[in-house]
Amino acid sequence: MIVTLTANPSIDRTVALPGILERGGVLRSRGETAQPGGKGVNVARVLMLAGARSRAVLPVDTDDPLSTALAATGLDVAAIPRGAPTRTNLTLTEPDGTTTKINSPGSALPRAVQERLLDVLVAASADAEWAVLSGSLPAEAPDDWYADVVTALRSTGARIAVDTSDRPLRGLAARFPATAPDLIKPNSEELAQLTDERPDRFDAAAAAGDLGPVVAAARRLLDRGVGSVLVTLGSAGALLVDAQGTWWGGGAAGQGAQHGRRRRFEPGRLPPGRYRRARAGGAPARRHRLRRRRRVASRHHPARTRHRGRPPRPHPDHRARAARRSPPARPRVRTPP
Repeated sequence: MIVTLTANPSIDRTVALPGILERGGVLRSRGETAQPGGKGVNVARVLMLAGARSRAVLPVDTDDPLSTALAATGLDVAAIPRGAPTRTNLTLTEPDGTTTKINSPGSALPRAVQERLLDVLVAASADAEWAVLSGSLPAEAPDDWYADVVTALRSTGARIAVDTSDRPLRGLAARFPATAPDLIKPNSEELAQLTDERPDRFDAAAAAGDLGPVVAAARRLLDRGVGSVLVTLGSAGALLVDAQGTWWGGGAAGQGAQHGRRRRFEPGRLPPGRYRRARAGGAPARRHRLRRRRRVASRHHPARTRHRGRPPRPHPDHRARAARRSPPARPRVRTPP
């Protein structure tokens, strides 16, 4: 069982625009969707779809549209009434893929609701393997509230993962090592917040194929009591650093972090070929299948096959391509005696 906490859930509304967003203009949308949101909710939904047991703990009233949307997903939810509507985040998408996001801070969460939410989370985590604390905090919540949550969860025995940013992240780190989680998942900007570095330094090094600065910064967090650090680096992939070593997942963060090939290295510079594979990881699963098909076609290429009996036949999708690549047949000329 994996339990997630979403202290500041949302309804994520996406509006598709017919053209470029113009200030002061009037546009008619091409369509819109609304999904239950918040990082913890998203984590729990992905786990459910993957067949893993999960439970989402969040503050939401029973008559709130978010409750209706969550019920439709079939997600196991432990809801605590909050007495206020759920915030709505707006995403505007343009035909060329440009995206504009407008996130609402959400209404304040009363102290009594915060305490009740924490009690429910601790009870739900009693038989859980992991407790995941994700996302922003509601308005007027103390910056170090996640530190209080980590302290309360120690008695459950569940391992704790945290994915947050800005003031909640700094508030948690201010009380390390007492509140250091088993896993923390920063991106380059959040890693810079935790280590007083410049995020452009990490991005520039990763773009050059050198992950040494990121590894060194992650190890500084291990020295402060964090069990593992999973750093997402966009198109450069993801990096997992713990006491046993360092693992790099090639490909873009998100899909690439899940599907990319993992490599172990120490300390930080990637061979050029490996980095090229990471850069190509925006759709790693699809490209891996494409590369595999090309290798199969190459092995079965008529010009490269040793004919021992009947040669293997290429995949039907590659017959035309293999024929185009085949060298022209050279006629045999027999000289008469």
